Amino acid sequence: MAGSIHCCRDGSVATVRIANPGKLNAVDLGMWQQLDATISALSADDSLRCLILRGEGDEAFAAGGDLEEFLTARNTVDRAMHYHGCVGRALRAIGNCPHPTIARIQGACIGGGLEIASQCDLRIAGESARFGAPINRIGFSMYPEEMAGLLQLAGPAVVLEILLEGRILSAAEALQKGLLTRVVPDAQVADEADAAARRICDGAPLVARWHKQWAKRLQQEQPLTHEELRASFAFLDTDDYQEGLAAFLSKRKPVFKGC
Repeated sequence: MAGSIHCCRDGSVATVRIANPGKLNAVDLGMWQQLDATISALSADDSLRCLILRGEGDEAFAAGGDLEEFLTARNTVDRAMHYHGCVGRALRAIGNCPHPTIARIQGACIGGGLEIASQCDLRIAGESARFGAPINRIGFSMYPEEMAGLLQLAGPAVVLEILLEGRILSAAEALQKGLLTRVVPDAQVADEADAAARRICDGAPLVARWHKQWAKRLQQEQPLTHEELRASFAFLDTDDYQEGLAAFLSKRKPVFKGC
């Protein structure tokens, strides 16, 4: 039975759920395509302020790709190119999402699951979560487009350790190596992810998007142009800036509208 991607919304927060019962939420080809379409649609919704990505249940965020379908969906170079093209589009959709994204991680976060989490802005995991990509034991290498996100997050030393040894990391070690934002007791993962989303939603949404934009731009080698530096003051023309400043001076909570 194929897995699926589900989406629900609570106010300005959308939760995307990775579900593949009986397979620790392993992501099959159809799920990668659904994930791309779902995230792309949410990215176009300016009324949203935060996305949470999670796995179905508590046993896994996602335990990699669905290896059973590799026998048919990825058994030639052309099919592999198509398959991983779909994976790459889904990962780029997450990485390019203008809204802040949170990976809520419980249980196994392996292979493709780790790739999905690496594209999120924040990664909040339970103490018993585990991480890795032991694909060296199966005889295939990580697709370069998929490795890029891990390299950007944790650097080549950590990525090569994960891929060359095929070792599974504890949440504590993953945090120490820069793969995670924070680790909390298992029973508190959902509450902490929700609290992080609330803190994000309490801020000005345009500012959150600009911070994401500049964080990505500043990782490029080209220096900022004069026009880009001027553009960084676009907030001066927003109602939210006037509201935030007025609220601070009057010692009240601001009400941001995203304009």
